[in-house]
Amino acid sequence: MNDERDRPLNQRDLDADPVAQLHAWLGEARAAGVELPEAMTLATATRDGAPSARMVLLKDAGVRGLRFFTSYESRKGLELAENPRAALVLYWHALGRQMRIEGIVERLAAAESDEYFESRPPGSRRSAAVSPQSAVVAGREELERAAGKVGDDVPRPASWGGYLLVPSQWEFWQHRLDRLHDRFRYRPGEDGWIVERLAP
Repeated sequence: MNDERDRPLNQRDLDADPVAQLHAWLGEARAAGVELPEAMTLATATRDGAPSARMVLLKDAGVRGLRFFTSYESRKGLELAENPRAALVLYWHALGRQMRIEGIVERLAAAESDEYFESRPPGSRRSAAVSPQSAVVAGREELERAAGKVGDDVPRPASWGGYLLVPSQWEFWQHRLDRLHDRFRYRPGEDGWIVERLAP
């Protein structure tokens, strides 16, 4: 049985910098026509460990960490306020690849959130301004009426902004047809990241 996702992944194929490796895989996903390759699962938990997960969009990744944006008053925002540890998963079925990142999450500076908010389409800005994310509402009409009352130049709400996940661990996973998948973990060392092969 032929499976285009079945390809070897060796340590020599990986960049020593996990951020560079993330960008390499994102580039390959885009080149392969993957729709929304930056979509990722964000898992958070309450103070006592009750988990929840949802999809968010990775906006960028750099030496500081990975950025995403949401409502501070949403379920995930409230959970991050009381337990700032989180995990991310990016999965590209067409390539047989997934990435897992774990770390501590912190709020971005207001200026960074303002800059990103101003770059969003007007409809997205209006939605962020009027939606009490995760709260019970009477119906869609209530939200549409609220959105219709604000203009295109709505400022960023104080309850909405960006987060930075600062990685403490990365994992790159490649599908293999025999289920002996290739997995590599990056963990901090004294002189950079230590890369280790994990059993599938």
